[in-house]
Amino acid sequence: MTNILFVCHGNICRSPMAEFLFKDMAKEKHKEGFYHIESAAVSSEETGNPVYPPVRQLLAEKGISCKGKTARKITREDYYEYDYIIAMDRSNLRYLERILPSADKTYLLLSFAGIHRDVADPWYTGDFDACYKDIMTGLEGLWMHLEKA
Repeated sequence: MTNILFVCHGNICRSPMAEFLFKDMAKEKHKEGFYHIESAAVSSEETGNPVYPPVRQLLAEKGISCKGKTARKITREDYYEYDYIIAMDRSNLRYLERILPSADKTYLLLSFAGIHRDVADPWYTGDFDACYKDIMTGLEGLWMHLEKA
């Protein structure tokens, strides 16, 4: 089993969106048992809070539930549990360098699609569609990467 942890700043927008979209991809491809997929934050600001309402709505419109998901902060121990720790932006990577014992398992999501920029952050822009498109692009690249491995 491949263990994947998606990470953003607060774990209420981008990383849970990536978590639940990738879980849905695995389910659609009948590969649920091949992947353990979760998400976390680099900060503790939102710890315990549910997924942000516009993200819940976007996922629900696609038939995906994120019910019960609450934000949590990544821990040093997560490094040992996960094979891939995938950040939404470069700021997240800098935080991960301080938290984790090594950066050898950390990646930017869009790098799997050959794109070298951050996933659009809807917390600041309010553009959840742009965020969704970025995440799907990254997830499709990640899927291809994992299936080749």
